[in-house]
Amino acid sequence: MAAAPSRLEDLKASFSGIVLLPGDSGYDEARRIHNGLIDKRPAVIALCQNTPDIRDAINFGRESDLEISVRGGGHNPAGLAVAEGGLMIDLSTMKGIHVDPAGRTAHAQPGVIWNEFNRATGLHGLAVTGGQISTTGIAGLTLGGGLGWVMSSYGMAVDNVLSVEIVTADGEVQRASKDENPDLFWAVRGGGGNFGVVSWFEYRLHPLTMVTGGLVTHPFPDAGDMLRFYRDFTTDVGDDLTVFAGIMPALDGSGVKLGAMLMCHVGPPDKAQADLEPILSFGQPVMVEVGPIPYPVMNTILDDAFPSGALNYWKSSFLSGVTDDAIATMVEHSATCPSPMTGVLLEHFHGEVTRVDPTATAFPHRERSYNFLIFGQWMDPTTTEDNILWVKETYAAMESHFGGGRYVNYLSDDEADGSVQDAYGVVYNRLRELKQRYDPHNLFHLNQNIHPTG
Repeated sequence: MAAAPSRLEDLKASFSGIVLLPGDSGYDEARRIHNGLIDKRPAVIALCQNTPDIRDAINFGRESDLEISVRGGGHNPAGLAVAEGGLMIDLSTMKGIHVDPAGRTAHAQPGVIWNEFNRATGLHGLAVTGGQISTTGIAGLTLGGGLGWVMSSYGMAVDNVLSVEIVTADGEVQRASKDENPDLFWAVRGGGGNFGVVSWFEYRLHPLTMVTGGLVTHPFPDAGDMLRFYRDFTTDVGDDLTVFAGIMPALDGSGVKLGAMLMCHVGPPDKAQADLEPILSFGQPVMVEVGPIPYPVMNTILDDAFPSGALNYWKSSFLSGVTDDAIATMVEHSATCPSPMTGVLLEHFHGEVTRVDPTATAFPHRERSYNFLIFGQWMDPTTTEDNILWVKETYAAMESHFGGGRYVNYLSDDEADGSVQDAYGVVYNRLRELKQRYDPHNLFHLNQNIHPTG
């Protein structure tokens, strides 16, 4: 649906940013996101520069009866950041960051990506849990929960949000914190983009400069043994250490399939060495690249494995346990994977992230567990059908091992209706009630959508 010319001219007259239409210079670049599988054409792209721009764009979209999508970093694999024939509110140029070293806090706008945020906070020896891939945007990752390398020590990204400035569906600018609009503050910490467009985040920071991190890889024939070792090792791992493991392509771009353990230890080097010794001495690794590393650099070690423009289709679910049968299924299906860029990963939840009450935020997954992720990636569009089918078949083969919870940031756009409810579990009904209060007409529905109760 096209916007009324008069409303569009009114938007342009007050707008600080750039309004793009099909055919304009920069339009095709602006509509592209990280996932090359997504090829949608918005009727209007509003590149915002500040909070008033966001407010005006929301009002314009609502009054023009345009479907609205919101783009932050544009990294989410589901591709919901781009509205086909609608209005894309693009926040990617909103890059403001202000760090308060004495108060150990940072304010950041929603176009910031994690490598920019980590660089700014790292200048002061401070950090917070952020994306494992540094090109991910802070906004989408945080609003959906925000797992990362230091979550066992400092909790999820949502656990470190102190306040937000948010523009709601009625165009009102509100501040939400534990003392101001506390229900809205609760909802945005895990509820995704369902409740408005966040224009500023305030994070609690932690002293952190160096970590001990990196990866250890093993030959693919040894992947099953490595994953069984990983399962046993992580049953009693301390808060200082986060280890993920899976079957992945070699990071050198060769496409060689390997078993891999990726680790980050925030404790002193001598303790890190002792804690990591069992991993470093296990088996006959192909490569060991583990050592002292600046925390901002730790967040870049997977960047090359997830190139912008690759075609992506992901699926994930929390496991009820990492059984021998589950490991055998991962290995068996990895052997037939049609793309050298695809992998399967186990993300371990333990430590601080599990000490938060499941209903304290809108991110409810607080038990010790493992999230199972299939990240399907390929470059050749002619192989899309085969690659998506492989991801779906592998996911189905693992289904008997699932524990029922889902990580909302990994949901695909073709998931069954119950997937969002699975992602929110015990907090879903409260989220629906708050959706009814703040967005009763579901203006913000191009997301992992929570339906209003009305």
